Amino acid sequence: MDTQSTIPWHALPTEMKFSVVEHLDAKDIRAFANVNKEAYQLAVPALWRVVDLQSLEAIFSYAANVPQSYHRYTRHLTICTKSTRGGPSRPAIGNSSTTISDALVQLLASCTQIEHLALSLESSLNQSLIPVFERFSQLRVLSINHCGDEQQTPLSERLVVSIAASVPNLQELSLDRITRSALHAPELIGAYPFVPVISGDDDIPNHARLGSDLSLPSLLRIPTLKKLKIRDTHLGDPKWSITPICCSLEFLDLGSCYHESPDFNRVCTERIVGNVGPAVDEFSLNTALSGETYAFEKPKETPLKKLRKIHLTPLFPVENVVDTLTTLSGSPVEELSVRCHEDDVMDMCSALEDFLSLRVERGDSDFYKHLSQINVSTVSDLYEDDSSRDNGANNIDGSSDWKSSCAISSTGSTCRTRVSIPAEHAVAIQRLQEFCHDLAVAGSCHPEELVVAKGISCMREGDGGASDLEKEGGEW
Repeated sequence: MDTQSTIPWHALPTEMKFSVVEHLDAKDIRAFANVNKEAYQLAVPALWRVVDLQSLEAIFSYAANVPQSYHRYTRHLTICTKSTRGGPSRPAIGNSSTTISDALVQLLASCTQIEHLALSLESSLNQSLIPVFERFSQLRVLSINHCGDEQQTPLSERLVVSIAASVPNLQELSLDRITRSALHAPELIGAYPFVPVISGDDDIPNHARLGSDLSLPSLLRIPTLKKLKIRDTHLGDPKWSITPICCSLEFLDLGSCYHESPDFNRVCTERIVGNVGPAVDEFSLNTALSGETYAFEKPKETPLKKLRKIHLTPLFPVENVVDTLTTLSGSPVEELSVRCHEDDVMDMCSALEDFLSLRVERGDSDFYKHLSQINVSTVSDLYEDDSSRDNGANNIDGSSDWKSSCAISSTGSTCRTRVSIPAEHAVAIQRLQEFCHDLAVAGSCHPEELVVAKGISCMREGDGGASDLEKEGGEW
């Protein structure tokens, strides 16, 4: 006798129905929501889990048309306050920052379960927004980007620092194009190279933990912070070297200020690294480092003692690759990732060859003895057309790129590329592959597998098959 029976959908417990909906992809959830009223109510938590408001108009439309009770289901929220209408006036919705701030206060106050928040702000906002962040106990990842004119509508460091410090359990913070405050950087006012400075932000109240010191270095006093990324921001505050470290910072990504010289940006980076370095596990660099890095280090005997991964961004000067890596050679680095523009491919491959040659020359010393992987990826610029972009790959700064890479080990090599590249670049990549393969065969590398540019395809299996080129996607 067949004891199996089929339970109709309407007889399932509500909790089980919610569980089924949770396992659907976005397209299927939308289709399911259109079945009937019950299906829509079941789909509501999943439909509003991720919300992307791409303009100021979208913010007001969302607030006016989406029931406030739905906001509690949102976990990932992206907000941009820039108007799609362009121009300074927005007669339909007002043009004051207070009006925009009030709209954001009302919206964010009802998103009680937010976990990931990305704010792209055209200008500074009213201080009334700050207390809202004290209620975000679930918020772990916060990104604040300035998308306006830095001269006309700057975004204050005091506002940003106060917001970040108000989040109870913030772990990851990303900042882009934040403007220094005249209160904390009076030396920049009217002085060459005329770095933008914001005034009038002295009305931002003292923070319960940070007090009146709402300068960027005070971010290091957020006890829960683990990842910090700051790009296109002036980092010349000398307090970076003396601010007490209250967090266990694991990842550090430092950009540069385009108003300042490379040497100035290098000194700023070295100052910050010297203070936070002992706890950092991953380090992303836009500027070169010199031996002076450790002049700021405490203690000098064990510089960057936990650093395992180094990332060099496309803005990193190719001519400083060897010197910078040599500066960081006292750390137990296991992985090196390099991103470069396509027209820098040949120079970058040559620099990596010089670095690996230096590693061989050092023999059995401690010079990168833990290094087991090198990843090289290219950022599209001159040779890639739009059709070759991987539009599904999104990162923290909203860009998408492709990468060509190769894997080398003592048993063979692998290489994959997603688009065609100029012949001279292919030759440079091939030469780097052969160089690394020779190192592996000669036993000059660390016993673990040495990977150069993750993914370029010529897989050689066994004791030697023919290599073949194949296309394959990849994620950073």
